Amino acid sequence: MATTHFSGPVQSTNGFEVPVVTTANLPAFADTTVGTVYIVSDNGAGNNEYCLVINTGAAWVTAVGAALS
Repeated sequence: MATTHFSGPVQSTNGFEVPVVTTANLPAFADTTVGTVYIVSDNGAGNNEYCLVINTGAAWVTAVGAALS
């Protein structure tokens, strides 16, 4: 898959595809590019709770800025 760099707001007329993983399968933040986005499909306890996470280069954080625990 190609990597694209951009700045500013992003709009799609055809949606976005974001990988969905469980907490156990989320790659280490140090192993992925800063700005990488995943959707985590559980809360680490097996419950179906979805969360958008973003790699800051120092941690995976939720879309509201809280560190993923």
